This record gives sequence, structure tokens and C-alpha cells, in this order.
Amino acid sequence: MQSLMIRNKTARIPIIQGGMGVGVSRGKLAGAVAAAGGVGIISSAQIGFDEPDFLSNHQEANLRALKKHIQYAKEQADGGLVGVNVMVALKDYEAHVRASVEAGADVVICGAGLPANLPELTAGSDTCFAPIVSSQKAASILLKRWDKKYQTTADFLVIEGPKAGGHLGFSQDDLQKDQENTLNYDTEICKIIETTQEYATKYQKKIPVILAGGVFDADDIRHAMALGASGVQIASRFVVTEECDASPIYKQAYLDASADDIRIIQSPVGMPGRAIHNAFLDRTEAQIPRCLGCLAKCDPSRIPYCITDALIRAVNGDTQNGLLFCGENVSRIQKMTTVPELMAELEPGFVQN
Repeated sequence: MQSLMIRNKTARIPIIQGGMGVGVSRGKLAGAVAAAGGVGIISSAQIGFDEPDFLSNHQEANLRALKKHIQYAKEQADGGLVGVNVMVALKDYEAHVRASVEAGADVVICGAGLPANLPELTAGSDTCFAPIVSSQKAASILLKRWDKKYQTTADFLVIEGPKAGGHLGFSQDDLQKDQENTLNYDTEICKIIETTQEYATKYQKKIPVILAGGVFDADDIRHAMALGASGVQIASRFVVTEECDASPIYKQAYLDASADDIRIIQSPVGMPGRAIHNAFLDRTEAQIPRCLGCLAKCDPSRIPYCITDALIRAVNGDTQNGLLFCGENVSRIQKMTTVPELMAELEPGFVQN
């Protein structure tokens, strides 16, 4: 089995655990995944929601909690790789990236927008960086910009497909085509890999491409590797592990979800998102008791609910009055497991016959 090489860092198993906010993937889950041989990822999105001063001083609370969870994860990682997922849509996006670097994160992954200045934010550090893209156009624009402005390129790249959970970089039309099995996304994946290889050649370095979105089992991993990926990113399956930072009630909602429960919603972030249907999604009245200013582009007078409040309620166990992001295949999850057991189940997907 080939390990995942990212610049000067190595993960024994080429699995990146996807970042899940608010509070679903923090230090406990990320540390366990890293210790099991993968790359454990902390989501920085409102990570300090349970800090005592979060409501009065949420910016400082988030930065403090982010550094605390990185340190905790690295202590549990047994030398494994720990990283952070930072949404570009966050108002404090730059501060979260810089804090991650200062705390010694091995990697930073940025999506929910194009991280145009990411090389600048990680410059001079040992932290590797990657964008999340969903199209060849986005990959080309970003890599061309980094090449021209910073004379550098990505350390790795994550391709997130239409079956992913949370925020999706696709139009409603493309998501509908995917549901109808008329969206040939494998072709787009190959185009993104080809574009990435151009910059790998120019900079004489390997740029691993990680495939995400709907990766569920070893067969999905084999398919990803056959397309030319160097590894996979998996999120939803790690929710239903004992080590996941979410509440047991949140995990049970994943176990109870059927295929008919999955919905595509419009998030206040300004992107479509995939979530589990519940009473919260049925309501139409405003759900904005307060605004914490978490998003760079958010007008409280025009959005249907506060995404921070919705995600915090869910992760704390109020699954009927909160927002539960999930991947397309959540209904296939049947039982609680542990991170080592899940990694052992997935590992054969990388073994070459």
C-alpha cells in the first residue's frame, strides 16, 4: 500500500478525515484519525462555541479553542498528521489560518470559496496547504493565480464531488443531474488532475490529489485511485465513531437517517448544502435570535436562519431544532464503530492486487 506523501510529511494510510463544523471534528476525532495512520482534520468553524466567553467575545474564543484543539490532537496523534479545515467564507478566515500555522498544524485545507491568498498566510512555515475545488475551472484559476503572484503552487489538492456533505461547490442544476445520474463527474476529476499535474511538472514536485464526496467503502477508494487520485477524504463515516466530538444524539441521527431524509438546502454561506431532514428544515420563520458575524458575506435581514445557532444546537444534541450536514451516503451507515475499526475496514481499498 502506498502512503500519502505531502511535501515532507507522510501519512501511512492515504485517508484524510474531512473537516466538519460546528464542533463535529475537533481535537478528539482528529487526534484519533492521525494516530490510526490517516490525516486528522479539525474544523475551525465556530470551534469555540463551548468556551465560556463565546457569546461576548467569539473571535478570541474561537482562536483560543482552535489552538487548544490542535495541541490536544497532536498530543493524541502519536506522530501522525493533524490539520485544520478553514472556510474561506468565514469573516475571520485569515486569522484562523494564521492561528493554525502558529499552533503547528501539519496541513491547512480551505474551501467554501477560493483561498486566493493562502500561500501568503502560510509562507515561511512547515504547514502544507491545499484548496478544495469542484471544477477544473476553479483549479485552473487558483493555481494560475498562485503561480503568477507567489511563484508557488499547492502542496496537495482536494477535489470535492457532488455527493459530499455540508457546503457544495455546485449549482442546483448540476446537483439535480447528479441525482439523475446524468452528471459524468469522473471526466471532470480527470481534467482537474491533468491541470494539477501541469503545475507539479513546472515546480518539480508531487502534488497529491485527494478525492472527496461520497467515498464510503473500499470499492469507492479503488475507483478513486483508478482515476488517478493519491488518496481520499471521508467525513460522514467518521461521525458515527466513538471518538467523534459530536454528542451521542447527533450520531444517532446519522444512524436513523434514511435515503429519503437527505435534502439539498440553501445555506446562509451562499452555497447549496446537503443535510438531514428534520423539523428545523420544515420551519420557515426566521431563526435569528442573535448574530455573531461569523460569515464575511451574511445579511441577517435576508437569511432564513443563523447557521451558527443551527449547527451548535445540532452538535449539542438538539437534532430537531438544528442543522445536520451529511453526505449523500449517510443512510448506508448502520452501526457505531471506532476510528481504528473504520480505518482497518477502508485500508484494503488501497492495496494493489
